Amino acid sequence: MFAWFILLLLGAIWGASYMFIKIGGEEIPPFTFVEARTLIAAIALMVVLVLRKEPIPRTRRAWLTLTAMGIFNGVIPYTAITWGETHISSGLASILTAAMPLFTVIFAHFWTKDERLTIPKAVGVALGFIGVVVLFIPELQRGFQLEFWGQFAIVIAAASYGLATLIAHKYLDGVSHVMAPTGQLLTASIIMLPLSLVFDNPLALRPSLPAIGSLLILALMGTSFAYVLYYWLIEHTGATRTSLVTYLIPITGVMWGAAFLGESIEWQAIVGLLLIIAGVGLVNRSSAEPHRVSQSSPSSSVPSMQGNYGK
Repeated sequence: MFAWFILLLLGAIWGASYMFIKIGGEEIPPFTFVEARTLIAAIALMVVLVLRKEPIPRTRRAWLTLTAMGIFNGVIPYTAITWGETHISSGLASILTAAMPLFTVIFAHFWTKDERLTIPKAVGVALGFIGVVVLFIPELQRGFQLEFWGQFAIVIAAASYGLATLIAHKYLDGVSHVMAPTGQLLTASIIMLPLSLVFDNPLALRPSLPAIGSLLILALMGTSFAYVLYYWLIEHTGATRTSLVTYLIPITGVMWGAAFLGESIEWQAIVGLLLIIAGVGLVNRSSAEPHRVSQSSPSSSVPSMQGNYGK
């Protein structure tokens, strides 16, 4: 029962992350917002790392992988989502990001030998992307306005998350569950620092208290604390149950946006959400069981090929 509570809590926290990105990103430019988010979260996790006396990787391969994770699971998606949400609702962003597992399956088909694209998986991918198309219908009717590019940025973020999942699945073995997010957030913050200084002039910014508060909550609760919950679930419940958070995030994301930001829920959002969840469900169901079992060991850094989130 406690594990189910943690799962629901994680889904609620990661769903709320889109709301906090919306609030903070309206006043803090994307590069600076992501730099502050990753740096604060990395420092918080480094404290956990020290308390747990976790070993720090000393191989070049491990740090190259952590850097790649920092780019594809941090720099690209965090920046794309932050910028995208300046033009679209937080609820819509959470739904579009839910397409991440669909990209993972496509990338895995070309990159691995044991995760081929079967007919059921292909049907799931097609169903999910039909949901994405449904979400784009209003903007396609209006032309290529900023709202369209905002949605497109979120899709890029979902694809980047999907690639990061595959990188972790293939190359992050042997890195602890605390060190993995710490390393990727630290490398992401290092990469984002010059971008923030050059393009945003962060020292001249004067964000409001709600924007600062949203950033702090996102960094400490939605990033570092959420990672702790995420990997606790991996260790105590296994990969399959942990991957259920995939279905909770867009639902809670829409609910948070509607409840606290007054965002309307259009019929396209509902239909698109249902199609994407159905597609992801079919893809997950069609995944080979041996991979789910192997991913659930404590040494694994991701719960499944479809379940790596870093909201």
